[in-house]
Amino acid sequence: MKACWIAGVDEVGRGPLAGPVTVGVVLMREKEAKRLPPLRDSKRLTQAGRARVVRKYILEKGAKYALASVSAKVIDRRGISAAVRTAVRLALQRVGARPGVCKVVLDGNLSAPIKYYQKTIVRGDETVPIIALASSVAKLHRDRLMKRYAKRYPGYGFERHVGYGTTAHYAAIRTLGPSEIHRRSFLS
Repeated sequence: MKACWIAGVDEVGRGPLAGPVTVGVVLMREKEAKRLPPLRDSKRLTQAGRARVVRKYILEKGAKYALASVSAKVIDRRGISAAVRTAVRLALQRVGARPGVCKVVLDGNLSAPIKYYQKTIVRGDETVPIIALASSVAKLHRDRLMKRYAKRYPGYGFERHVGYGTTAHYAAIRTLGPSEIHRRSFLS
């Protein structure tokens, strides 16, 4: 298939005890994506570093991007894998990725709906710049969301651990009980 557009896809928030799972998609012309410099995996960047990467390579270059988050309640009801598949599908729809003219490259074990020409790349967020961009967009969004949740649900420390299972987070759950955004199925 000769695609003229490429969509990089990555997810964040698969493992936390609280909050949504979020998928980021960055869509660019393939020739522009090939000109991207090597980018660091979003997990190795600070929040400010992720914001700089997003501003420089997406906002200033006019690339399209979209996000889709699936809530803890849906994760509990349908499972994390189904929630991630839903988020991938929604984010691709929102960014306007069209099968037949868009190749999709995904990180890790992600997959897109079968109508897309796609390639999954293990550690793609470390080796494929457009996937690294999608990772940065998703992580920036989810971390900011969790910091807003910290104000709504004080005492859990979401502003520090963004929902991951730290010792302090488990202690807060024992003291306060789970909040509305906790994944009950992850706490059992």
